[in-house]
Amino acid sequence: MNRVSVSSASAVFMKSLLLATLAFGSAAGAAEAQPAVVKADPAKGATLYESGDAARGLPACLSCHGANGNSTIVANPKLSAQFEAYTHKQLVDFTTPQRNNPVMTTYAKMLTEEDKRNIAAYLAVQKTKPGAAKNKDTVELGRKIYRGGIAEKGVAACASCHGANGAGIPVQYPRLAGQHQDYTLAQLAAFKSGARVNSPQMSTLSQRLSDAEMKAVADYIAGLR
Repeated sequence: MNRVSVSSASAVFMKSLLLATLAFGSAAGAAEAQPAVVKADPAKGATLYESGDAARGLPACLSCHGANGNSTIVANPKLSAQFEAYTHKQLVDFTTPQRNNPVMTTYAKMLTEEDKRNIAAYLAVQKTKPGAAKNKDTVELGRKIYRGGIAEKGVAACASCHGANGAGIPVQYPRLAGQHQDYTLAQLAAFKSGARVNSPQMSTLSQRLSDAEMKAVADYIAGLR
């Protein structure tokens, strides 16, 4: 009886050891299967931004967004000094129904994840060129909306998320200071119409703004620095 008990105990122990070994091996294999997070390389991002990649049919970003991300085309956003995480997120969103744009969706789908991170890292360290408000008749309305919101319409102050000077809050809210009036207005309109849906907050707020209010705040933002 003692021999049988010892043998049974040994068999149970060996079985448990074998299962544990197999489980450890599976866990280790799963860990090895996870892709390593590669640190973004601004230098590679600069090459893609400035020259594109002819072999892959990638155009240079600067043709639309200007040298160092300082777009001179009012319909195209300034990207210089934008938070790395925000730019990366937008490039990802362009590959989904969240944000559809004929040009950027096509381009973003051609980029690898590494490409997206590298370009975002490059733009984040570029110095931005200031803009200016142009409509003196609405700048005060724009200032009031940006700094104080519109309480009776449930519109929060833009500054509460994007900062008093439009510098934004890293990861959460983008930098807005100096952005082209036309571009900012177009994005507010896209949020309002539902053409752009990658920010529930902005979708809600834009629907509470009139066209005149959106124009005023977009103009005011252009003069922030």
